[in-house]
Amino acid sequence: MKRLGINIDHVATLRNARGNIHPDPLIAAKLAIKYGADSITIHLREDRRHIKNKDVVSICKLKKIPVNLEMALDNKILNIALKNKPNFVCIVPEKRKEITTEGGLDVTKNKKKIKKIILKLKEAKIRTSLFISPNINNIKICKSLNTDCIELHTGKLSNLIKSKKNYNLELNKIKNCAKLANILGIEVHAGHGMDYKTTKILNNINEIREFNIGHFIIGESVFNGLKKVISNFKKLSNN
Repeated sequence: MKRLGINIDHVATLRNARGNIHPDPLIAAKLAIKYGADSITIHLREDRRHIKNKDVVSICKLKKIPVNLEMALDNKILNIALKNKPNFVCIVPEKRKEITTEGGLDVTKNKKKIKKIILKLKEAKIRTSLFISPNINNIKICKSLNTDCIELHTGKLSNLIKSKKNYNLELNKIKNCAKLANILGIEVHAGHGMDYKTTKILNNINEIREFNIGHFIIGESVFNGLKKVISNFKKLSNN
């Protein structure tokens, strides 16, 4: 049985389009958990394009809701994380001009900085995760960094599936990385660009313990409602 984390960033995107208070990400977090989600993901970007500081404060106060805070390698945001104490932190790459996260974290280039941040998070008893592209070398480096979890970037796989191209090579990369991480004692998550079909395919990889899905769930909820969409994903990930 895989856990389902829901990224509610784009509820904030919709709110910010009018510069008002509706729809409120706090309400979205409460409803997502009520409807069956196992955790809530929010990404506090450096440019605050969707989630704002006040959202982090209000959502992290909901102690009955497991919160996964995504953050870049940024000491100011690290301090916000340490102050608000989300249950989990996932370190992700971040570029100002990108529309969404374009790839995995460069764990080789940023090894020293990542290690320091992980140490501080662990001292605060916050579970750590690294958002990485699926290759074996990344898994080995993540082990040396002593992270609790990894989240495998599924964007390339998702795009191949959506464009009806052969995705077997990318799928095998994810399978092999998940197996090695599991052997090394690192918990495996997956996310980015996932929809119903991608989830159904990845659900066959037993080593994956958690899916984190955002844009598709929020977008699909416009047509079918949040409760129904969450229910659909729970059924897919629990088969």
